[in-house]
Amino acid sequence: MEQLSDAYEVVGIGFGPSNLSLAIALEEHEGRRDGQPISAAFFEKQPALGWHRNMLLPSAKMQISFLKDLATFRNPASQFSFVNYLHAAGRLAQFVNNQDFFPTRQEFHDYLEWAESSFSDRVSYSSEVTSVRLPRDGGPAGHVEVEVRDTTPRGGVRTVRARNLVVSTGLVPRMPAGIDRDTRIWHSSEFLERFRTLDHRAVKRVAVVGAGQSAAEIVRFVYDSVPGATVFAIMPSYGYSIADDTPFANRIFDASAVDDYYHGGERSKDAVWRYHRNTNYGVVDDEVIRDLHQRAYDDEVRGTPRLEFVNLSKVDSAKQTGGTVRLTLNSLRSDETSDLDVDALVCATGYDSMEPSELLGELEPHCLRDEQGRFRVERDYRLATGPDVHCGIYLQGGTEHTHGLASSLLSNIAVRSGEIADSIAERRTNRQYSTA
Repeated sequence: MEQLSDAYEVVGIGFGPSNLSLAIALEEHEGRRDGQPISAAFFEKQPALGWHRNMLLPSAKMQISFLKDLATFRNPASQFSFVNYLHAAGRLAQFVNNQDFFPTRQEFHDYLEWAESSFSDRVSYSSEVTSVRLPRDGGPAGHVEVEVRDTTPRGGVRTVRARNLVVSTGLVPRMPAGIDRDTRIWHSSEFLERFRTLDHRAVKRVAVVGAGQSAAEIVRFVYDSVPGATVFAIMPSYGYSIADDTPFANRIFDASAVDDYYHGGERSKDAVWRYHRNTNYGVVDDEVIRDLHQRAYDDEVRGTPRLEFVNLSKVDSAKQTGGTVRLTLNSLRSDETSDLDVDALVCATGYDSMEPSELLGELEPHCLRDEQGRFRVERDYRLATGPDVHCGIYLQGGTEHTHGLASSLLSNIAVRSGEIADSIAERRTNRQYSTA
């Protein structure tokens, strides 16, 4: 087996929950039994681990069971399980006494930081991957060269080599068409950081656009946090739609459902999206919907309405002038427009899938695509490549078209990372035998 100096078996781009789960899977992989651990290095452009930090609202809970953590569905005996985290924190009995499958997001984030602390020797923060290059020595590429820029004040640039590249750069915040961020126009991904900069005593009117979980949670949070403010919930639907989290519907997130989707035809894939989008996309937990309805009803009883649902409407434009944001609303009911002035606008309008094309650089032309121009992805999440590329390129995200609804969600994170680790280990073993 060829040895490369300053080289790793695995280089991960991004170090959120997905690649953290992969680091755990590599650490626990049975391939370590041969005395040769799978070397890995991860590069994250953020200064520290951060998972939706600006949506860690005090009352916000996870929408998946605590058992769908970084490791349990792959290895129930893992030392990195959520249960082991609770035990280490001295809260296992108290958590069980809560009789609740769903921890708060704040506690789950604390769990992620607890798990991440064991991998400080394998992750570099404030490190942005600026290019991925093919080796200059010609012939089939068995590795790639990854250029990394240290974004700290005294940082520099270095290049590492990787037998396998795992891309997990996360989702991309999506703003409504024609609306740009500003000091008082925010995407939900920056909510808490921006909200804290406001003088809450002077805030009288806040608008939140969107009909999904984040929108509803922000509406509730602002309503509770700024008692003197009116909150406008602007949505294209008649009201919030409930998330289907019933047992049969949740089977769509089982590991076996990935096989069904991957090997299914276009007709079956379309049916899955049509019938099961309401398990995750543009829907809200029952508890949050009822909370908001109760608040609106109590206001009506008191004669002090502070929660206004602007339904069947969308925002055509938003312009900030000083401390005011003027919205132009279009009614889907009558097609009439009206203006609304607010102190802040929050766009909880979702995210776009990870698109790795630009990041892949010189590798991108060697990655095969299907008839619709999408990347061809193997069942083990490896990009299909041409004959000149022998190294592995894996995606953690951006595979909804091949692997289904759970591709960018936590629900299948442990199994997905385990499958990628298995693929990397198997390819390493085959390479060792072929060069023996």
